[in-house]
Amino acid sequence: MEKQFRIFEITKDLVDDILSRSYEAHFHDFEEIIILSEGGLEHYVDFKIEKVDAPVACYVPMNKMHKLIPCANMRGWVVNYKTEFVPESKLNFISNFNTSTNIPLLSDENLKRFTGLCRIMHSEYKQEYIDLKAISHLLNGFITMIDTQRKRIIPIESTIKASQISAFNNFLKILEENFRRDAGVTFYAEKMNMSERNLNIICRNNFQKSVSEIIETRKLIEAKHLLLHTDKSVSEIGYELGYNEKSYFTRVFHAKMDITPTRFREMTRSILS
Repeated sequence: MEKQFRIFEITKDLVDDILSRSYEAHFHDFEEIIILSEGGLEHYVDFKIEKVDAPVACYVPMNKMHKLIPCANMRGWVVNYKTEFVPESKLNFISNFNTSTNIPLLSDENLKRFTGLCRIMHSEYKQEYIDLKAISHLLNGFITMIDTQRKRIIPIESTIKASQISAFNNFLKILEENFRRDAGVTFYAEKMNMSERNLNIICRNNFQKSVSEIIETRKLIEAKHLLLHTDKSVSEIGYELGYNEKSYFTRVFHAKMDITPTRFREMTRSILS
């Protein structure tokens, strides 16, 4: 995508056009948010297939392979933007720990707020002289609303939600500094001056994943990056990420991705080329 931003409505004509073509899985060079107001879609993300029904906000980061198959009645909006257009967005970071980032919009009022903001951005985008600064501010608010919605549906009491979110964000910061170590739950619990049990509760409440799962997922993110963008061997990548045995690294990667590191490199490079 040459432009920093674009937005378009999902209409019947657009859906018919997509369904009439043959699309292969691909990578974006931009971030994408789909506001699904009606119907549904089948989403293929990083070798996994998921069915999504409206109303929902779907986030597709630029670093994941994906393919979208719409239902005939799918309607809504699509927003594309370059990462540098909204550099402080949290969605890309959050999506790294999930195959997909789908956030339900649980009420008609909620959906109206998002579609209304899409219409405002679209109106500005269609002006003869586009004010990108105004669109950037609107998009920043749009993304913040999506992240706020994500936090609202976290299934914990509101009185402890804020403190748990803060603790979880602190854990992610420590993880970012240490994920290449051969370190487990005990290491991170000690860093945060809390018990392993409490850290696991916080992680499950915020991401529905255990501490161990989040650590492994962060390693997997880096492994995928190194497999795609370097010529390091599978053994070298595994060792760099704290796995002392190639076979163990391969087993962990396959368990998460349903594909071996070598096959992942072959397939994704083939798609990119």
